[in-house]
Amino acid sequence: MEQPVTVGRAGRSFGGEPEVLEPLVDASLTARVTLDEQGTVTGWNAGAERLLGYSAGELTGRRAADLLAEPIPVRGGLPTLAGLPRWNGDVALRHRDGRKLTVRILAHHRPPGADAPAWLIVSALTDRQPPAGLDESLVSWSFAQSPCCAQAIYDTRLRLRLANADMERATALTEEEMRGLRVSEIVDDDAGRRAERAMARVLRTGEPEYEENFLRAPGEQHEHAWSVFISALRDPEGTVQGVCLSAHDMTEQFWARKRLQLIAEAGRRIGSTLDVTHTAQELADVTVPALADFVSVDLLAALDDAPEPPASAVPADGPLLLRRAALRSVTPGAPESVVAAGAVDSYPPGSMPFESLRTGRPALQETTDPAFTAWLGRDPARATRVREFGIHSVMAVPLAARGTTLGVAYFVRHRNQEAFRHDDLVLAGELVARAAVSIDNARRYTRERATAVTLQRSLLPRRLPRQAAVEVASRYLPAGPHAGVGGDWFDVIPLSGARVALVVGDVAGHGLVASATMGRLRTAVRTLADIDLPCDELLTHLDDLVARLNTEEEGDTERRPAGSAETSSDVGATCLYAVYDPVTRRCCFAAAGHPVPAVVSPEGTVDLVGLPAAHPLGVGGLPYEATEVVLPEGSLLALYTNGLVETPDRDLDTGVHRLRKALARPAASLDALCDTVLADLLPQRPADDVALLIARTRALDTRQVATWPVPADPSAVAQTRKDVVAQLERWGLSDAAFVTELVVSELVTNAIRHAEPPVQLRLIHDSTLICEVSDGGNTAPHLRRARTYDEGGRGLLLVAQLTERWGTRQSAAGKTIWAEQTLSPA
Repeated sequence: MEQPVTVGRAGRSFGGEPEVLEPLVDASLTARVTLDEQGTVTGWNAGAERLLGYSAGELTGRRAADLLAEPIPVRGGLPTLAGLPRWNGDVALRHRDGRKLTVRILAHHRPPGADAPAWLIVSALTDRQPPAGLDESLVSWSFAQSPCCAQAIYDTRLRLRLANADMERATALTEEEMRGLRVSEIVDDDAGRRAERAMARVLRTGEPEYEENFLRAPGEQHEHAWSVFISALRDPEGTVQGVCLSAHDMTEQFWARKRLQLIAEAGRRIGSTLDVTHTAQELADVTVPALADFVSVDLLAALDDAPEPPASAVPADGPLLLRRAALRSVTPGAPESVVAAGAVDSYPPGSMPFESLRTGRPALQETTDPAFTAWLGRDPARATRVREFGIHSVMAVPLAARGTTLGVAYFVRHRNQEAFRHDDLVLAGELVARAAVSIDNARRYTRERATAVTLQRSLLPRRLPRQAAVEVASRYLPAGPHAGVGGDWFDVIPLSGARVALVVGDVAGHGLVASATMGRLRTAVRTLADIDLPCDELLTHLDDLVARLNTEEEGDTERRPAGSAETSSDVGATCLYAVYDPVTRRCCFAAAGHPVPAVVSPEGTVDLVGLPAAHPLGVGGLPYEATEVVLPEGSLLALYTNGLVETPDRDLDTGVHRLRKALARPAASLDALCDTVLADLLPQRPADDVALLIARTRALDTRQVATWPVPADPSAVAQTRKDVVAQLERWGLSDAAFVTELVVSELVTNAIRHAEPPVQLRLIHDSTLICEVSDGGNTAPHLRRARTYDEGGRGLLLVAQLTERWGTRQSAAGKTIWAEQTLSPA
């Protein structure tokens, strides 16, 4: 059979080589018999022959039961012997000469299939054992020379009687020097006093005591972890006659446990955010003071502006530029640091960080090493810090993840007098490797988020257009770093007839896809608004667009190769579209699954606009409905996304209630009101994007609007021109009379000839001059290129050339053709 091998404390292996063991152990001192499963003798040694007188030749092949003088006693309740892995007890056997012998045996039952006999039965030959006096000597020697722990025996007065060699080494005193002294007199510290109190309890109760200490014994150069057992010593009658103190040196196990705890703590604390600096600081916080007295995390300065780290982290000819991302010290203020947090420092070739990054391997040095002293010789500031704080041991560990070098972590000891060891370097490498992955994740996320934020902000309006209908202020607040950039947006779109469209929307999800989808929807809304679609129709077209986007996504998913990391989901979006007319003070609202707007009256009353429930964009089904309300001049409209009123710890109703209270508070300006609303409703880092648009309505004075009904008779065109010229003179716009007269003539003539009554002309005088001609027809005019000898077809082309812009819009009663002129400064 293969012999077992065991590794002892000193590192030596011991096992069984038969040629070494046989002459040493003298097999004849034990009677050894082997049996098969049927109880037949298969082996019989010389000790068995000496015990029972039978030779091996006489017993091999016979039943072992023939040797029994009496049946083997089996204790009540035990299974049969064949079912036991081991049995021991006294057995009555018959000697070859007929004598009855009571023999103590130990029987081992091997498992089935083992490459050995089924039973091994052994019995020591007592007549050949060493004299009993030797046992007492062995016990005495084992106590004095025990290598596994420091032991001492105390009497009932807690005075030392005996101490072994390890206890003498730990206390730096001999047994003779300690005899008669108490523990608190042998070691004058708290641990000794605690041990003495524990010994007193053991004397009183008889129950053992246990405690752990981490201290430097008088005979040791460094602190050790001690596992202390105190137990009672009893005489044969059970009376406590003393106590035994055993102290086991558990330093290696202690530090192994500490390292495991530190690794577990690092796994829990490092990488809690996706912020590079915060993650670097977490590494420093975890390792001070558990591993080092001072730690700095320095990242390559080349990472500041570059989207990717440089191909070579270390310049061939130096120097190496590192930015201090984080630092931590056992000393408040970290005075050991030569470089402040956030500052960049230069490291020449030969310096410890430079060489560690050049080789890509962790480095451990003491400050007396020649390489380290050579570096300090070229850096007086660092040399001064080393002398002032007594720095004696340092480690430099590269920060690298996914094949990319990010920087270096620097570990220093000065208060802890024990120098770094190889185990500390391995532990630091494990911690830094974990932190490097988190820092790289944070760096990549920061880069992607910056890209998404740039894209999103480029899709949002940079400045809101100036127009007469409303005064506006807006805020856009991205979500916290964990959520990523979302798809919230807002817009202010000038429309014909001095009207304005206010839009707020929200695309579900976060990231580049949500931002890109938001950009597509915003562009679509602007395009649909430019053709003056009614509110409900605009949302219907937008709903169709989102449905088509979902169809495209499904097609992309089917074409995407199996195992692709990209995933897709249906585009989900909500939108609120409002159009305000400053002439009539009417505002039309339509919503697609979006929070309803709030209206603040000039008196300060806050109400929500009652809009019919509607599905989000892309769902399809029922058509959208528009709601129209008349707003007093000076009313406030508040449009927002759900991130403003809904948070993980607050429901929608509560958020809307707080919004109404915030809107009711007086504010010096619309910008100040936006800030008040955000401050009252949002945490410092909102969980979702927030878009807020607040508009104060204006109304055009009736004197700025002139309206004429036009008879459906071509002869009415001349009188209409005269009325327009007279009105322009009253407004002081005589300079615009020529162009306006031509525009009015062309539009009115076209309405009379090609449309249906009633025909109406309206002039609006604001920052521009707007001419509108309405009729009862539904056919929209369009520009066309007239041939040389055509008598008509040039009217709209002339209007387009003479005005800033023109267009047409449909209404329930027909259509309106409009043209807008830019007025010269007064």
